[in-house]
Amino acid sequence: MTESLDSTREAAWRAYIEASQRLYTQLEEDLRVDSDLSFADYHVLVLLSEAPGQRLRMGELASRLIFSPSRLTYQVSSMQRRGLVSKEPCPDDRRGSEAVLTAAGLLALREAAPHHLASVRTHLMDDLDDAEVACLTRVFDRLGERLRASRVSSTTPASR
Repeated sequence: MTESLDSTREAAWRAYIEASQRLYTQLEEDLRVDSDLSFADYHVLVLLSEAPGQRLRMGELASRLIFSPSRLTYQVSSMQRRGLVSKEPCPDDRRGSEAVLTAAGLLALREAAPHHLASVRTHLMDDLDDAEVACLTRVFDRLGERLRASRVSSTTPASR
């Protein structure tokens, strides 16, 4: 049986879970009210806006979003119906598809970004001092790297 957490670590875990869920919910609500975009919509638009040619292969986009292929297909289809993205064959590999940012998607992102930034500042960043921001960055960069490495090693054929 796995050893339980000590009271300090249990308190930290519970504080993290509850606060992160409240933060995510608040940011999602603010996005929907201000722009009619979901958090997932916004993240897709940001990643595509930063990509060369404002396009990414579906597999790369799924990996960056940490979405399953079926979840990404559903997400992109929903955004496609609203004119925010298009789905096109890869120019160099006709078997693959790319998600492509449309002009309407870029406009939606540009209109949503200032409101989303204000929400992020209000609900998170403005309450942190420089040392806390640096600490959060170190902790989540380290955890993210470890989790990415763990996920890659657990999905390689040799580890199955």
